[in-house]
Amino acid sequence: MKAVIPLFTAAYAIVALLFGVSAVALMAFAIYELWGALLPQSGVTDRAAQAIESIGMLAVALVALEMAQTVVEEEVVRRVHVSAPTRVRRYLSRFLVVVVVALGIESLVAVVQALHQAPERLPHAASVAVGAAALLAAWGLFVRLNRAVEELEPEGIDEAREEDEKLK
Repeated sequence: MKAVIPLFTAAYAIVALLFGVSAVALMAFAIYELWGALLPQSGVTDRAAQAIESIGMLAVALVALEMAQTVVEEEVVRRVHVSAPTRVRRYLSRFLVVVVVALGIESLVAVVQALHQAPERLPHAASVAVGAAALLAAWGLFVRLNRAVEELEPEGIDEAREEDEKLK
């Protein structure tokens, strides 16, 4: 089993690199979209829609960057195997905070676009916001319920703090 762990570490590093490359590509697309919004070739409404679309792409790029950072820190640098309740909570929290923020931004982008372009799509945009709220509530419940488990295993918190010191 110990011989396989470096292979997983390498695979995690490749995945993190791909997340990073994807984030950079999305940022480039967002810049291109924003540049098109700044050029006065079309109406203000179309240009605003392009600017809003660039915000949506930047939100997804943020998720990709955060995922790359999380994978690098948790799986490559720390070589942590997610098993202790503290590590699971921290890992999921890092992921979910970015997903909830990105979904919130995407729902705002979708609402603005729906209001200006296709009002019949407003329920779809609202459902994204409801999904983000439900995910946030479920995450809060998970953290609350997970605290009781952490109290049974206080050494997990100490180990996690020691790992944080390693990264500094």
